[in-house]
Amino acid sequence: MKIAIISGASGMVGMQLLHQLLKEYDDVISVGRRTLALKHDNLVQLEGDMAKINTWDWEHLLVSKSLGGEKNALKEAILEKKAEIHAFSSLGTTIKQAGSKERFYQIDHDLVIEFAKWTKSLGASKFLYVSSSGADSKSSIFYSQTKGKTEEDLKAIGFEFLGLFRPSLLLGNRSEFRLGEQIATIFMKPLVWFKLFKNIRPIYDYQVAKGMVKKALGQNSQSIEIISSGQLQGLSK
Repeated sequence: MKIAIISGASGMVGMQLLHQLLKEYDDVISVGRRTLALKHDNLVQLEGDMAKINTWDWEHLLVSKSLGGEKNALKEAILEKKAEIHAFSSLGTTIKQAGSKERFYQIDHDLVIEFAKWTKSLGASKFLYVSSSGADSKSSIFYSQTKGKTEEDLKAIGFEFLGLFRPSLLLGNRSEFRLGEQIATIFMKPLVWFKLFKNIRPIYDYQVAKGMVKKALGQNSQSIEIISSGQLQGLSK
């Protein structure tokens, strides 16, 4: 049995990723603070305070989603370590949307790390994380610094495989308007049309999702791998 656990499924990349996971995995568990509108026989949604995920009674939450007991086999597979579990995180926000640097750090760093630790405790062997092309724990840019620190702390958890995906400017349908990204997209989109500068040209959300799933299901020769935006575009073909 192959199980995928995802956080951040309500976001632009997350929604694309969720659809890809439902095609490739026997069961998909989505965790978050609210329920998604999507319904699927192989999808289970667990809701709660992500900051306290390590205290969740996930067994009760899981079976409560199936009054007929359909998810008991899923619960037992996790408890008895009879499943191959891959975890995916596309959690992320902006400082403007978060309201402060402190809240941004809590979401983009703390929640990701807590989610990763929780999935490791369930037996996840692989963790795949949507980072940023400028991720650097020593960067003077707070956003890039936070992404870099998140990457470093994920490395310390000890997954059999850790994939750190660094997409450039994302193209797709966002739920909120971001003026800066809209302006950047106008000037950068010609790079997509003419297939120039693959590591800095914009990349579509579905390309990131496809690349992540392909990497998760493939054979990984390294325990930690950084996947650039250009590599992601190649994986998504």
